[in-house]
Amino acid sequence: MIHKILIANRGEIALRIQRACRELGIACVAVHSTADAEAMHVRLADESVCIGPPSPRDSYLNMAAIIAAASITGADAIHPGYGFLSENAIFAEMVEDHGLTFIGPTAEHIRMMGDKITAKTTMAELGVPLVPGSDGALASLDEARACAAQIQYPVLIKAAAGGGGRGMKVAHNEAGLEEAWRVARAEAKAAFGNDAVYMEKYLDRPRHIEMQVLGDGFGNVVHLGERDCSLQRRHQKLLEEAGSPAISAAQRDALGATVTAALRKFGYRNAGTLEFLYQDGQFAFIEMNTRLQVEHPVTEMVTGIDLVAEQIRVAGGEPLGYEQSDIQFRGHAIEVRINAENPETFVPTPGRVTAYHPPGGIGVRVDSALYAGCTVSPYYDSMIGKLIVHAATREAAIARLARALEEFAIVGIETTIPLHRMIVADASFQAGDYTIHWLEQYVDHLRNREADALD
Repeated sequence: MIHKILIANRGEIALRIQRACRELGIACVAVHSTADAEAMHVRLADESVCIGPPSPRDSYLNMAAIIAAASITGADAIHPGYGFLSENAIFAEMVEDHGLTFIGPTAEHIRMMGDKITAKTTMAELGVPLVPGSDGALASLDEARACAAQIQYPVLIKAAAGGGGRGMKVAHNEAGLEEAWRVARAEAKAAFGNDAVYMEKYLDRPRHIEMQVLGDGFGNVVHLGERDCSLQRRHQKLLEEAGSPAISAAQRDALGATVTAALRKFGYRNAGTLEFLYQDGQFAFIEMNTRLQVEHPVTEMVTGIDLVAEQIRVAGGEPLGYEQSDIQFRGHAIEVRINAENPETFVPTPGRVTAYHPPGGIGVRVDSALYAGCTVSPYYDSMIGKLIVHAATREAAIARLARALEEFAIVGIETTIPLHRMIVADASFQAGDYTIHWLEQYVDHLRNREADALD
């Protein structure tokens, strides 16, 4: 049984984990950089330890400092949240080697799914459908040309160790392949220290559908339904829904059965998310995230299952207390990510929050570490909160989201709230008629309209 958890993260996700710990009667330890000394996750923790200066490399990515903080506070487990060290197999091994419990999958599974090529090969062997592409890493430009000729242009060059859109380039024809190959490898090397790339068929109008799973390491695996994460800019998600307006309950159940059967075969433990592209009625696996997702609240809202609490229970050696047939999906949930960014240019806007008023009311949840007087740091990700709504139908959820966005006030810095207000009011979004390319096209349309108005 776990008694004290060190949370190796910051901001809203650190608060989210603290809340689960409180309800489970587990003490929690916050770690923080010098820049986060006054942060809300530090203020509300049972104990806190400063682990370094503002740079993530010297603090939230400092594995030795985090292990030392767990040791001096007597923590017996570490929860990595998402980002930072959450999918670092070396860190997971280090935690276990020091006699601590890592609240996440095994290092073996993190390593297996962290390499996109290995992940695809593994899933193909387990019967999960894939996007057409190369069998593995591409050894040369000539090999890339041969693969592109086979699967047909346009194609996508992707970093094997990548994520978040880095090391990912589209080639629409052979003339553009050489540059895509060169740039993708350079970006992959700079971002991940690994320039290995592979190729996939570029789909022109897919949706991004992901499936949430939970496993207990004893062979019990369930899925908690799908999330539609198609509203993205530069491969960064801005809005997520559960369930997807594009697929049926029968499609969800069929995909869920395929996914859970695959993960049972290698005894998956803890939370995980399998991501797919969906086009023309077909799902194609692209990657698996072996951690909690930013958008996990929408799944919690439609299932009533606390994913963080389940992570902690499973890590503590408890089996899942339910089967697939026990999981019910109720209503519809939508999450929007509130970023400290200019809503038109998406340039980060760190600074001091002079006033803060989150929305409330039935079916409204705000996950944020903001408070009036706090400072949004320039050193970390620009996401400063998540607004989540739940209602009986998608139409009711959209109305509730529109109302909540109007109530939401963050003063002192620019945020993406105005952009979300426009998206929610758009007829295409309301109809559920969008793909992963829709948001960038929408933003371009807004800019062109403004430019025409100025002429």
